[in-house]
Amino acid sequence: MTLSVTNTLTGEREEFEPQDDDDVLLYVCGLTVSDDAHLGHARLWMHADVMHRWLEYEGYTVHHVENFTDVNEKIAARIGDDELGQSEPDVARHFTDHVIRDMRGLNLKRAEVYPRVSEHVPQIIDLIETLIENGYAYESNGSVYFDVTAFEDYGKLSNQKIEEMEAQGEADERAEKRHPADFALWKAGAVSPDAVAEHRPEELDPIEDPCGETWESPWSEGRPGWHIECSAMSMTHLGDTIDIHVGGRDLVFPHHENEVAQSEAATGQTFARYWLHVGLLQMEDDKMSSSLGNFFTVSDALDEFGVDVIRTFYLSTGYGAEQTFSDSAMAEAEERWDRLERAYETAIEACDSPDAYASVEDADLREAIETTQTDFQKAMNDDFNVREAMAALIELARAVNTHVNDADEYDYRGLREAIETFEDLGGDVFGLSFGDAADGGDVEIAEDLVSLLLDVREAEREAGNYERADELRDELDALGVEVHDSEDGPSFRFE
Repeated sequence: MTLSVTNTLTGEREEFEPQDDDDVLLYVCGLTVSDDAHLGHARLWMHADVMHRWLEYEGYTVHHVENFTDVNEKIAARIGDDELGQSEPDVARHFTDHVIRDMRGLNLKRAEVYPRVSEHVPQIIDLIETLIENGYAYESNGSVYFDVTAFEDYGKLSNQKIEEMEAQGEADERAEKRHPADFALWKAGAVSPDAVAEHRPEELDPIEDPCGETWESPWSEGRPGWHIECSAMSMTHLGDTIDIHVGGRDLVFPHHENEVAQSEAATGQTFARYWLHVGLLQMEDDKMSSSLGNFFTVSDALDEFGVDVIRTFYLSTGYGAEQTFSDSAMAEAEERWDRLERAYETAIEACDSPDAYASVEDADLREAIETTQTDFQKAMNDDFNVREAMAALIELARAVNTHVNDADEYDYRGLREAIETFEDLGGDVFGLSFGDAADGGDVEIAEDLVSLLLDVREAEREAGNYERADELRDELDALGVEVHDSEDGPSFRFE
């Protein structure tokens, strides 16, 4: 059973063939760190995570790169907002910290690297210079724009024609561009007050002067455009051509279309061989969105539902389809996870009981295990069909319960294989917490306890009880918690 995927670039289902027989280069279009992550963002993360896990299960070494966009007018618009900080890097750092915690709480496999825009400006400038040299970009009043008319295949990802496209970019850019659809690679100057005002919360005072970080370049002191960043970071860490590019469906145009154009114009090589786009998470009639204010944050969802219920919810719908978040959908996910967890625990209790025998063989149980393994693999190789793969695990749960309820003597070997199947497919591939405390759950509890102790330590320091504060730090250190003090307050990591 060979993996096939739906490639947005061709609009067709294709057999997946990586450039290297042993390695897969996977780029995930990451988050702009301008607000707390919500369940719409987490849906993309989770499906990318399951893709990563399945590819590894199938024997590939996965080189997974996922960026953080930490240079953006939306970030600059939050400067001075309560505890977020007084600069664009401060705001970005605050939300990056929250995003990383959310990712760990969701039990996502770590990417190979999480590059940030701010640390790749030299590579971005080099890429822009290459585009100018190749005749695909031009300078105008200190800014640099990509000439969409110079790239013959522009529009091939989104299936649009240049003459039918709307103008890209802010209004003040349009007079500088040769064609309305040209897009900015480099923007002269800092973020304008008008651009900040568009995204600044109403309760905050307006920022009257340009703000945000700027860098020197051959054209002006300014900032990189949004689209160029992913090309530069992907090329830096994965090379000119990647196997799979994953992103939200709402980014097909203009962001991903522009990635294709600028990358291939610079290298002459295919940028991404397979484009997999994750459908949006709906909340009532609209997509879940920070800008619409109708979102459920990841941290709140983890507190209310737990990581396994959230992951089970996402696993009820394939990555390419839209999904609706609702109370009934979460209740269904909770029931499904409870069913799987109870069956797993039932299998363990029966396997470890004196009624489990080496000589007992339940043909129905063993056939159900084999069918589950086959159906799960078939489903996952069918464009990562998590819905059908989950149905296979549910059938295994039914078979385990039937065996234990009906038999006086248990099939030890069969139950042991069922347990391993839950752990391999449900745990290793789906990221559910079979066989151990949830990789996210216990970590969350530990983090909460450490945070509580650090609050106590800060109270002791403020009261002048420095000796007791030092004792608390030493006690945490003895438990493997490394504490770092800074102007922003204490932070910690587990050794």
